[in-house]
Amino acid sequence: MSIGNSPEDDRPSIGRALQQARIAAGLTVEEVSSSTRVRIPIVHAIEEDDFSRCGGDVYARGHIRMLALAVRLDPDPLIAEFDAEHGGRPAPTPAAPLFEAERIRSEPRRPNWTAAMVAAIVAVVGFVGFTLFNGDEEGSGAAPVAEGSTPDKTTPKPTATKPADPKPAPSESAIAAAPRDKVTVRLSATEGKSWISAKDHNGRLLFDGLLEQGDSKTFQDKERVDLVLGDAGAIDLFVNGKKVDDQFESGQVERLSYTKGDPEVG
Repeated sequence: MSIGNSPEDDRPSIGRALQQARIAAGLTVEEVSSSTRVRIPIVHAIEEDDFSRCGGDVYARGHIRMLALAVRLDPDPLIAEFDAEHGGRPAPTPAAPLFEAERIRSEPRRPNWTAAMVAAIVAVVGFVGFTLFNGDEEGSGAAPVAEGSTPDKTTPKPTATKPADPKPAPSESAIAAAPRDKVTVRLSATEGKSWISAKDHNGRLLFDGLLEQGDSKTFQDKERVDLVLGDAGAIDLFVNGKKVDDQFESGQVERLSYTKGDPEVG
């Protein structure tokens, strides 16, 4: 009596499933590489279930997702299978909080006793001067005014007041102020959704997941932040309080690294 294979034994591997879907879609490896920006040798290696050339599990998940979308496969089951075969997905570390200038509260102002003393002295001197001036007027008497004449009144000339210079509008860099002793990166999905991955300078995973349209994520580290953008054209990127004017196209995969002296790409 023979025992047949279970359906799970007949299920193709991750690489085999991607290869079969690519062939069924009538696409070559070169065409898939061009549309996903995943290099041709890595596409061949993944289709042979060799993920060692991806540069780590985080990048491997990103490559699997991009290749699956390119050949019209649901990437979630493939990524779940990858996690099961490679020890599961690590729990993401919550992103460092965004530095916000308005959270810095100034210390309570102490009473300015020096100014109070100066004001009191000025008041006393003014009172003494006013008293002496009135005493002199009473001793000398006021000169009579001739009948029919009118006192000579001098109309004071109005003093022109120079209008205060308008305060300059705060610049974009001042509005998006960031601490100079750290690198701060903010991602906003403005043109659609995109899978993103972020690591700190020690290679610790800060985030690995999908950024829906309209959502934002901010990451901060004392030395460097490494990024992988699954669809860079959908992302607005701000580094250290300044917007990065990129030329990323829709569907373009980008690997970026930023430090405290950027926003130049590392």
